[in-house]
Amino acid sequence: MASPLSSATTGVLPMSLFRTKSIDAMLAMAREDGLKKVLGPVDLVMMGIGAIIGTGIFVLTGTGALTAGPALTVSFLIAAMACGFAALCYAEFASAIPVSGSIYTYCYATLGEIVAWMIGWDLLLEYGLAMSAVSVGWSGYFQSLMAGLGLALPTALTAAPGAVPGAHTIMNLPASLIMLAITWVVSHGARESARLNNLMVTIKIAVVLLFIGVGIWHVKPANWQPFAPFGAAGVFQAAALVFFSFIGFDAVTSAAEEVRNPRRDLPIGIIGSLTVCTVLYVAVSAIMTGIVPFANFAGVDHPISLALQFAGQNWVAGFVDLGAILGMTTVILVMTYGQTRIIFAMSRDGLLPKRLSVVHPVYATPYFATWTVGIVFATIAAFVPLNVLAELINIGTLAAFTLISVSVLVLRRTHPELPRAFRCPGVPVVPLLSVGFCLFLMAHLQALTWIAFLVWLVLGLAIYFLYARRNAVLHNQGG
Repeated sequence: MASPLSSATTGVLPMSLFRTKSIDAMLAMAREDGLKKVLGPVDLVMMGIGAIIGTGIFVLTGTGALTAGPALTVSFLIAAMACGFAALCYAEFASAIPVSGSIYTYCYATLGEIVAWMIGWDLLLEYGLAMSAVSVGWSGYFQSLMAGLGLALPTALTAAPGAVPGAHTIMNLPASLIMLAITWVVSHGARESARLNNLMVTIKIAVVLLFIGVGIWHVKPANWQPFAPFGAAGVFQAAALVFFSFIGFDAVTSAAEEVRNPRRDLPIGIIGSLTVCTVLYVAVSAIMTGIVPFANFAGVDHPISLALQFAGQNWVAGFVDLGAILGMTTVILVMTYGQTRIIFAMSRDGLLPKRLSVVHPVYATPYFATWTVGIVFATIAAFVPLNVLAELINIGTLAAFTLISVSVLVLRRTHPELPRAFRCPGVPVVPLLSVGFCLFLMAHLQALTWIAFLVWLVLGLAIYFLYARRNAVLHNQGG
């Protein structure tokens, strides 16, 4: 059944803004565009873990502890619940419409073109800034590791201009170089990217388990008192902050056209990776705050290493630094991969220039789109400080999660007969809970973040009316 706002109703401008794309047409286009089906369920779970475990566990746990105290474990559970409800909605869509583009594609099939464009535009910001922000975090750990070996870069090449008070810095060279290196890997094929990701994720999980195994013997329960020193407000504020830690599992859906059995394997990848990461986050935050009094994390950007130093386990701290570097590398890799596939889908629909959806004849990847993304955000990572990059990432993701939850309700109504290998349980309650959790967390973000986000959306609207709408495939087909 077509949406009531389908392309048949596009005679009037307000209605044409909400023209939807046929799901059958999406599936047919996906079969014809030359991406290789090389990924299985293990690859997808590892991809999700690769995207999730990185800056959140190795950096943000310290900041979160300062906001919530030992109740940081509760903050992680709240953020995980918000993600979990959204993940169930993602899983239904992924099993029903296994097409590149993630939430952008799902909105195009349910809520209409302008909503799809705006959420796609939102994802360009979210994924791109996440890549750049994590690259800057990676650079900090890498420079720390090199310093331990007696090696150091010239100060001018260690950070973005103005990022280090009192120091003359020109650019963050390591952040830029890691972005370009990951771009090279992603541009050479999904199978190659997955193999590298699987190796690094395995090592990363081993490092996290090593911290848990060693740290648990040094926990002092007295450090958990008071459990919530800043009350419920601190817990909720920390939940809005550490929500960043879970960003990335949705990137699994962007791989849909390169999965051998997407209807079965995509839900496994989404739900499996989120479950594993939630357990690890809660365990690590509980042990970390049990070893170190939470106030000691002020100004610390390596909280896991600090906890091990407190415990007198310096030999493990070195492994944690290695795990942090690998962890952030996999986040950059998966985010780059997801970003390029969303751009690929938007370009294929005519909303972005067609060259961005050209598939390389040898590597079977959107080669030009991959290098465009890599060069742009490598430049941003080199010249923009981390605190500026991080401001918009959470709100963009929460907006996407809100729309995926609404879209499931619309799809159930407009396409009840569509085959679904996985069905979100508890509809409409679970999608509505997802919307409620996301809006609640968005309300706890700073006013400046909201202003910057709205400015980005206004810019997106301008581009839609000036370029995307009239170049859309549906428009040229008379839709």
